[in-house]
Amino acid sequence: MIRYHDEEWGVPLHDDRRLFEFLVLEGAQAGLSWETILKKRQNYRAAFDGFDPAVVARYRQSRVRKLLADPGIVRNRLKIAAAVINAKAFLKVQSESGSFDTYLWGFVGGKPRVNGWKSSKGVPARTPESDALSKGLTRLGFKFVGSTICYAFMQAVGLVNDHTVDCFRYGELVNRRS
Repeated sequence: MIRYHDEEWGVPLHDDRRLFEFLVLEGAQAGLSWETILKKRQNYRAAFDGFDPAVVARYRQSRVRKLLADPGIVRNRLKIAAAVINAKAFLKVQSESGSFDTYLWGFVGGKPRVNGWKSSKGVPARTPESDALSKGLTRLGFKFVGSTICYAFMQAVGLVNDHTVDCFRYGELVNRRS
């Protein structure tokens, strides 16, 4: 968790495949701890073909059954089905917007929203931007993209900087260009 915080969490991400990875992982995390998902991350990468949305979108029921039997991932039928559905929707967004990155970053005006939390107690579970992202993704056919999941996703991929102001990463990310 420390390494993830210190090296990844909140860093602006613009790579579509990695954005798809985080979208799937955040959906898998629903109702579980992020630590659980991080421990299974390498297994997810192997099980979901490196999070290539074009490959995941072509999964058939036989592949879903195989994933449901894989102890290295969260074996929840709805979450696995959502990953396949989301891959198809992801490809559609790429086709229509040029990239998922372009679509996604439009929800924050193309640059990270920098918050100034003094304590993690002030960090919300959702925001108007995550509400809008959730509604937009849902309208496009995505699953497991409620506002709370979307806000965690936005934090993870750097659309928002929710490091507290006393955290060394806060200043590093404020001074970094996305």
